[in-house]
Amino acid sequence: MDLVKDISDTIIKASTTLSDDKSDALKRAIDMEENDNARWALSQILENYEVAQKTKFPLCDDTGIPHVIIEIGEDRQISGELLNQIHEGISSGLNNLPARPMAVKGNSVERIEQSEGLYDEPGKLAPASILIDSTNDESTYKRDIEPDTLNIHFLLEGGGPEIRAKTYRVYHKRSFENVIGTACEWLESSLKMLGCTPSIPSIGIGRTHFEATSLLIKSIAYGSLDKQNDYENQITERLNRTGIGPMGLGGKTTVLGCYLNIGNQRASGVRIVSIRPSCFVEPRVATLKL
Repeated sequence: MDLVKDISDTIIKASTTLSDDKSDALKRAIDMEENDNARWALSQILENYEVAQKTKFPLCDDTGIPHVIIEIGEDRQISGELLNQIHEGISSGLNNLPARPMAVKGNSVERIEQSEGLYDEPGKLAPASILIDSTNDESTYKRDIEPDTLNIHFLLEGGGPEIRAKTYRVYHKRSFENVIGTACEWLESSLKMLGCTPSIPSIGIGRTHFEATSLLIKSIAYGSLDKQNDYENQITERLNRTGIGPMGLGGKTTVLGCYLNIGNQRASGVRIVSIRPSCFVEPRVATLKL
């Protein structure tokens, strides 16, 4: 097995292919849409999906920032060599795609100011810190991980949704509806400005900002539009009542579904809530099983 090449190929797959549940959800939205402009926009988005998959071109010019989740069972191990291969494979995949060059040059200040420009090589874009997921995870999206499991999930996160995302505290007031309602209010405001609807927004609720965002990221990797629970359906219905529609053109389809991942909580008056309104080419996820 050439693990670096397999990782490179998986990065390309994540960038060029959406899963069947997302494509099927889009087709259902086209069938039920009554607004002509919205139906046209949805049809163009579906065509973009099909062309990207056929030609192996990126789904979007914003080819995304790599995120990695390692899902591991109790009988498997993670070595430093594996982590190095993950980084090498991601770099190779971004170069071979090719991804859009987005890595900023310079020292800490220069990177903030973007004063030294960008690297020409797409593979210079380093992934975010790697998340490890095991059977100890307690959340809505908890996995039944077999002892021999070793899966590497690769996500490509675009900049637009990150600009519109938010992680903050909510005073729960001993009310689940208050917490979820606040998250929906944030999303309603964000979706108006996203510009790339329909969205599949994600919500993570945890004890710290890191944990809430980690729960959100895991929901993107594990979520399925074919398996939405009652709360996710309720959030989807509420967000679709905004009438923002695809590309802001109105209609019934502001979101195709959503992911809600609730983790452990602590005795406190607040809950830390993280939201991310994915754009219509997301979630971009592919998995390598070892």
